[in-house]
Amino acid sequence: MSQNSKNIHPVFDAILGRTTKEQLLKQHAKVIWMTGFSGSGKTTIAIALEKKLNAQGFLTQILDGDNVRVGINNNLGFSEADRTENIRRIAEVSKLFLNGGIITINCFVSPTIEIRENAKKIIGAADFIEVFINTPFEVCEKRDVKGLYKKARAGEIKNFTGIDAPFEAPLNPDIDVKTANESIEESANQILASILPLITFAE
Repeated sequence: MSQNSKNIHPVFDAILGRTTKEQLLKQHAKVIWMTGFSGSGKTTIAIALEKKLNAQGFLTQILDGDNVRVGINNNLGFSEADRTENIRRIAEVSKLFLNGGIITINCFVSPTIEIRENAKKIIGAADFIEVFINTPFEVCEKRDVKGLYKKARAGEIKNFTGIDAPFEAPLNPDIDVKTANESIEESANQILASILPLITFAE
């Protein structure tokens, strides 16, 4: 144990628990973890899903890769070690929202099985809903909504998922959203239908 660890005294048992906050909000908190290539539609679908949840009275928070990287993770790059730390931090933040009774919608490439399993361990398997935004790589590159694929092909971006860094698709996602032939609305509705039984509060 480090010297710093000896001086840390958590008070988790003294603060109001998750159950109390879920009762106040009349909802069950979950972490909806969207994974997929850049340009697959994660954030766009998350925004549509959040609006639908809000309309039904659910309190939510979206955590998006770009937003997080200009804030809490602005000191991290895209090396394997930094990607791992990026996801570790966001999993810890997600756990805080979870303990506050809030439904958290995460939009992160999170490219490997190991990195997502680490997030699941931090959050807890029972509260981690893995959603694969299953858009073919060639479709994502054709969209190139942020111009990132073009830069990666030109060598301006290193360690770009799908170009010179791997992406490992989920083997058994909780929700598999195939976006190539469906609208944003249809994708959001698919996720909504799957999660409603898990987040709806029974009096």
